[in-house]
Amino acid sequence: MEKTPVKPKIWTAALAGLLCLSGPAASLAQDSGPLVQKVTAATPQPKLIVMIAVDQFSADLFAEYRSHFTGGLARLASGVVFPSGYQAHGATETCPGHSTILTGNHPAHTGIVGNNFFDLSAAREDKRLYCAEDETVPGTSSKDYAPSAKHLLVPTLGDLMKDRDPKAQVVSVSGKDRSAIMMGGHKADELMWLAPTGLTSYRGSSLSPVAQQASAAIAAAIAAPEPGLTLPADCAAHDIAIPLDGRKGGIVGTGRFARDGADFRAFRASPQADGAVLAAAAALRQARKMGEGGSTDLLIVGLSATDYIGHGTGTEGAEMCLQMLALDRELGDFFARLDATGIDYVVALTADHGGHDLPERNRQNGWPDAQRLDPALDPEKIGKAVAEKLGLPEPLLYGDGGDYYLSRALTPAQRKTALDEILPRLRAHPQIEAVVTADQLAVHPISKRPADTWTLMDKLRASYNPARSGDFIIALKPRVTPIPEPGIGYVATHGSVWDYDRRVPMLFWRKGLAGFEQPNAVMTVDILPTLAALIGLPLDTKNIDGRCLDLLSGPEDSCRSGH
Repeated sequence: MEKTPVKPKIWTAALAGLLCLSGPAASLAQDSGPLVQKVTAATPQPKLIVMIAVDQFSADLFAEYRSHFTGGLARLASGVVFPSGYQAHGATETCPGHSTILTGNHPAHTGIVGNNFFDLSAAREDKRLYCAEDETVPGTSSKDYAPSAKHLLVPTLGDLMKDRDPKAQVVSVSGKDRSAIMMGGHKADELMWLAPTGLTSYRGSSLSPVAQQASAAIAAAIAAPEPGLTLPADCAAHDIAIPLDGRKGGIVGTGRFARDGADFRAFRASPQADGAVLAAAAALRQARKMGEGGSTDLLIVGLSATDYIGHGTGTEGAEMCLQMLALDRELGDFFARLDATGIDYVVALTADHGGHDLPERNRQNGWPDAQRLDPALDPEKIGKAVAEKLGLPEPLLYGDGGDYYLSRALTPAQRKTALDEILPRLRAHPQIEAVVTADQLAVHPISKRPADTWTLMDKLRASYNPARSGDFIIALKPRVTPIPEPGIGYVATHGSVWDYDRRVPMLFWRKGLAGFEQPNAVMTVDILPTLAALIGLPLDTKNIDGRCLDLLSGPEDSCRSGH
């Protein structure tokens, strides 16, 4: 497959000098040097763990493009492959998904039940809290929040590594704050994400000198216009214009990522964004000499462009084809730079959730019943109608996603009356699969069965936290997109209980590690214990939901530490 036309310019133009390199990393040999030794149970611990999360990289996308990968994703696909990884829970959003990857816990235990949740005792008027904020910072609001790991209730792999060895380095770089924070945890040495100014971090914190240089280079790339990419021949079948419902003249499916200068929103929804994050991560690793000391270090990379592109144009257009090829190429460059150091490193790659295509294209491609959400299901509208009918105080109902919260101003009798009116109304709606109350979920145990056998209750329970979840939770029927009207940058989404949103690839690679494929269902909560075993990090298995996955083919077991 032709790759050169989809090569983003960020590596060679904006950041090659920062990395002390004069040309593309693809020129570096992947496996030069002595004969590679096979990894066995006796092989020393790797010196660097690289954890990569590709936002909205579904198992479906991995399967669709797998035969076309020739770069970094091809390398990972030659390693240990779990094509049926699961974000097992029902709230398949960005923040909950990222919270599972390096904690070993479902959102029920991480406390991250959605990108947003509601605290009806909060001082702010809308009661909405962002998953990665500290709402106690004076002057902040749900629209102007202070990023923080405060709401993450459990430690991450990096936190545990630093508890064992304070010299262990943990760096987290992402396209989104919630990705960097939920994987980076509470004790990262450096933690940053993309912003219109390049890179940014917590309020009041300063970027390191190398991060500042990377930020300046990224800001220059954002400021420069992009004329658009050339479409390779193998993407031609995806190049079909799809008119959008409810938007006069709105069309997706044929984009090339052309953008004006200084358009950050367009930049982050392009392959250049992932190139920028990978280049910054490589520069920070180089500057900090991660993987070159006496401790095992952890480099965390959150790649968000696939998600922004999926939301803005869907999963099956020319835009996503270009993105998949560019992602493969950028990862190949990144790994080649790591190879050149001679460091013994291990890579794990997964996604925070899957995703499905926009209903307009789904209806053309074999799913005629695909539809958009009925606007009447808006929590505010439902609450207003019920309050007026029953004479109850307003606002009555708060909600975002699947969680709905009843006003705390209601008496117990009013609460029962409201529920008796709302629940049957919702359950009778043709777009709703189920409505489950907090009381029902509270007595339902978290499932220990394989994730592909979970019931709807199992899925919802794994993302139910009694202190943060709603009074009841709704699950939409399959292929109902919870966007009533498509808008610029937001035509498709995820967040359902269905497997197109739950299934993600889980890939592991290390030089000398014999590759194999295990098609049975595993879970993203299994990544923490799997990586912990590789570096001999003891875990209290009673406090995690995942299990160690054996990465050694044959009778040997990489879970030798007992996790």
